[in-house]
Amino acid sequence: MARTTPRTAARARLRTSATVASAAALLAVTGCGAADMTKQASPFAAPADIKTVTLSVQSWVGAQANVAVAGKLLQDELGYRVDLVQTDEVPAWDALSQGRVDAILEDWGHPDQEKLYVQDKKTIVPGGDLGVTGHIGWYVPKYWADEHPDVTDWKNLDRYAEELRTPESGDKGQLMDGSPSYVTNDKALVKNLGLDYKVVFAGSEAAQITQIQQFAKAKKPFLSYWYQPQWLFNEVPMVEVKLPEYTDACGAKAPADIDCAYPTTPLQKYLNADFSRRGKDAAAFLRKFSWSERDQNEVSKMIASDRLTPDEAAERWIARNPDIWKKWLD
Repeated sequence: MARTTPRTAARARLRTSATVASAAALLAVTGCGAADMTKQASPFAAPADIKTVTLSVQSWVGAQANVAVAGKLLQDELGYRVDLVQTDEVPAWDALSQGRVDAILEDWGHPDQEKLYVQDKKTIVPGGDLGVTGHIGWYVPKYWADEHPDVTDWKNLDRYAEELRTPESGDKGQLMDGSPSYVTNDKALVKNLGLDYKVVFAGSEAAQITQIQQFAKAKKPFLSYWYQPQWLFNEVPMVEVKLPEYTDACGAKAPADIDCAYPTTPLQKYLNADFSRRGKDAAAFLRKFSWSERDQNEVSKMIASDRLTPDEAAERWIARNPDIWKKWLD
């Protein structure tokens, strides 16, 4: 996840599957805005007479849903071969700048990368609004909040720290996060708000979902970093804990100094600048690709809960919603 700024939020999130063609693991590891990787060559060489598009696939299921549907339509309706590259959030920007991938379909805000690659290098261009609004926060299960309404105010969390202790959190309450690769403000928030909690990483979005489901089945309390849109809210209703109000001034602080809530932000798409110029109908399609949180959650649930492959989930959604996706081809 990227750190919060006056106009962006942070996030990163489950297993990644190839939906249309080949998938390649991208192993680049960089610091936020620390590396200029614009000069490296793409691992994909476009075969003669074959139209190709390479999409970045981030690790959370909502991002997989975007790529599954967009990729299948690029293949079936526009005749492209679609390659997928699995990337974490920051390396995805480096890969996009290099031309290793042509598009990122869901970005939660990376201001350092935007400045380096969009404003300064001009190797990446905005691809438009995804149509989905993202928000990160701390959540507790509704069944627990109904019994203890004051738990939804951060000032009261320490009263419940003992109930939220786990073997992993020791003598502190557990704040459950997902993957260690997520860029979050949670450790800073625990420290700066003086809370008697420890951030414990589940390991991935999939592992975090499993833990939440297990807690809910046993009607046990939990406190978790979580985000919207997310299909799991339909299965396990959760209530957000009110953190100190987000302000632009707080969002502009150094990551270690953050002491306010996460903002709400419209999620964005980005295209490689060269692909934006040469990509013709594929680039035009990806700019127009925009759907609702409900649509994304429908596909996400089919992948993560119903255990369909991304390709199968995309096929079902496409069959049900021609009135939506045909506009992307106009």
